[in-house]
Amino acid sequence: MNPYESQPAKAFWAQAVGRRSMFDIDELTVPKFRLLPRHRVSTYGSCFAQHFGRALVSRGMSWLQTEMPPKRLSDESRKRFNYEVFSSRTGNIYTTPLLLQWLKWATGEAKMPDEIWEKDGRFFDPFRPAVEPSGFASVKELRASQAITLEAFRRSVTESDVFVFTLGLTERWVNKQGYEYPVCPGTLAGTFNPEDHIFENLEYNQVLKSLRQALKIMRKMNRKLRVILTVSPVPLTATASDKHVLVATMHSKSVLRAVAGQLAKSVRFVDYFPSYEIINSPAFKGAFFEPNMRSVHQEGVNFVMSSFFKCQEEKFGKAPPKRRHRKIKQSKVDVVCEEELLGAFSST
Repeated sequence: MNPYESQPAKAFWAQAVGRRSMFDIDELTVPKFRLLPRHRVSTYGSCFAQHFGRALVSRGMSWLQTEMPPKRLSDESRKRFNYEVFSSRTGNIYTTPLLLQWLKWATGEAKMPDEIWEKDGRFFDPFRPAVEPSGFASVKELRASQAITLEAFRRSVTESDVFVFTLGLTERWVNKQGYEYPVCPGTLAGTFNPEDHIFENLEYNQVLKSLRQALKIMRKMNRKLRVILTVSPVPLTATASDKHVLVATMHSKSVLRAVAGQLAKSVRFVDYFPSYEIINSPAFKGAFFEPNMRSVHQEGVNFVMSSFFKCQEEKFGKAPPKRRHRKIKQSKVDVVCEEELLGAFSST
């Protein structure tokens, strides 16, 4: 007898994948901990992370929102001004060092840099360039908004039971003084200066180290916090490396997937959910992508979220009755994604 003879059906490609409809593939993961309606869940990360909060709300779960929109703000403006996108108004957090940076700012371990971008008398936050599409009216207004978001971000860690983070990129832009931007200066706002702005493509050890540090800070802030990691299945819009964008995408996602897997394996309060595999595996034949082969259409998002809760039920049984919840108003805009704007700089 050899070890494979005692393996379950899910361990064999033919039985678990090859002979099944892609819609019948199950047992994709065994969750470490149960997610109940009473558990407050914070969500952050890349563009794909925005779907998780909506999925929680639609199922009567508790999506923690610590920075709420003004009561009279229209549905379309809520999304345009980055409300109800993540748990607070940080904008997309694409890399693990960027997450660490936000945590250091929120805890006072580091001070948010004084840098501000100005254009036509309006002021832009370099670290949240999309939260006010037309910029702030004054520096004072910008600083006040930063302070509100930092406090809201801090609370989204200290008041949550589960923190979901979607890893998105390894490519990043940093200032020579040592801090990171969510997008390259001069794309969405600001002015690019090759002497000040440096491109880096993070390696495995850098991604792992910064995420370990981030987890350490979060657990210090909230000793009972549990973390779910995912990897965004969305390809890069553009790369600043010398690689073809397809190769650059696969390199980046492979590094992020390896880090997420390592931490889920080695840290008891960290789990991983395979949203990346569901969308990108050959078993699903690219069926969940829009014709541009980058955007994930709504049926794909629904399938990922349904798979997440199905895995919960397979492990823990049927969930208790849903809690009463506030309905999140949806705009016509799908997701807010600063990185998508890089496509506008293509020469063709």
